[in-house]
Amino acid sequence: MRILAIETSCDETAVTLLEAEGNQTSAQFRILGNALLSQIDIHREFGGVYPAVAKREHAKNLVPMLFAALGEAEVLVEEKGTPSSAGALTELLAREPGLSNALIDFLSTYRIPSIDAIAVTHGPGLEPALWVGVNFAKALSLAWNIPLIGVNHMEGHLLSALTSTVEDASQFEISDVALPVLGLLISGGHTELVCMREWLSYELVGQTRDDAVGEAFDKVARMLGLPYPGGPEISKLAEQARARDNTVIPSLPRPMLKDGTCDFSFSGLKTAVLYLVKDRALTDTEKEEIAHAFEDAVSEVLFAKTSKALYETRAKTLVLGGGVSANMHIRRLFTERIALEHPEVSLRIPAARFTTDNAIMIGISGFYRALNKDFLSAEDMKASGNLSLT
Repeated sequence: MRILAIETSCDETAVTLLEAEGNQTSAQFRILGNALLSQIDIHREFGGVYPAVAKREHAKNLVPMLFAALGEAEVLVEEKGTPSSAGALTELLAREPGLSNALIDFLSTYRIPSIDAIAVTHGPGLEPALWVGVNFAKALSLAWNIPLIGVNHMEGHLLSALTSTVEDASQFEISDVALPVLGLLISGGHTELVCMREWLSYELVGQTRDDAVGEAFDKVARMLGLPYPGGPEISKLAEQARARDNTVIPSLPRPMLKDGTCDFSFSGLKTAVLYLVKDRALTDTEKEEIAHAFEDAVSEVLFAKTSKALYETRAKTLVLGGGVSANMHIRRLFTERIALEHPEVSLRIPAARFTTDNAIMIGISGFYRALNKDFLSAEDMKASGNLSLT
């Protein structure tokens, strides 16, 4: 099965052509073509992602990314002609006229490629950005008469964390997954624990009551005068502090650590850092020590809540997913402590390429949804910024 996958939930425009075979028990994947363009440099001046700018950039970049991915897959064959659906495509993409013109030019140049389904992120994320990808997928579905699959972005993160490389970076598989699976999904917009007792069926176990952990990283980084995105900058300073013998670690709270739930809260921790740095000219060493203290507090809370959830759900597999799962200290702490405290649990931490937003993970989810015949009509395909897994 060949899945064309499209991702535009935030500030990455990504398109992938993925070949997949197998079933839920054992599936093999091969990346035929993959293209991704990040908008980080554009949004850095805003100190965060600006939705209107993200929407504009997606509209500008989707056709070039489609061309790059299908070109790499060597499935483009020139065949001149005007698509019979040109009028409907123009109407569908009326809010992105530049995109409709570029897409019609593309469709007028190339023959319909061999693709079995089109998978697109329809939430959660920035709704204006999501709609660009959703309408683009609808347009391709209409022009090529290929079925549509709506993918939950967080499901993509969870399932991609279950992968293991087979031979090279273009091939991987998902197999030998012991259920239930507990997923700790941590990103700029999400902090939640979800349990998958059966494939593609999810139960919410815990979630943040205020800030997402990635949001907290970005806000603390801003307090320390660090550039966006803040997570990697905090991590870099924290590692520098850990490498020194004379590091003084400020005291910071561990919110809700022993409240008896699997929920999270990071607003109080963020406020504690604010009071710590208020009206002070921080030295580079002090910034490193605060970053160290903040990262330690976050990591301890994340592990404690996850550990409690493992006992409650009796999960046999634990996966980390989302952008914050790239954090070096969090990965190290979970690897060490799961081995010590939950040796019966299989820990799956995603490869670096699956921690950031990408279309490969959307293709993975799309494959499993296709196995279930979870197709959507163009009329039923909607973008939802707050789409939930549960």
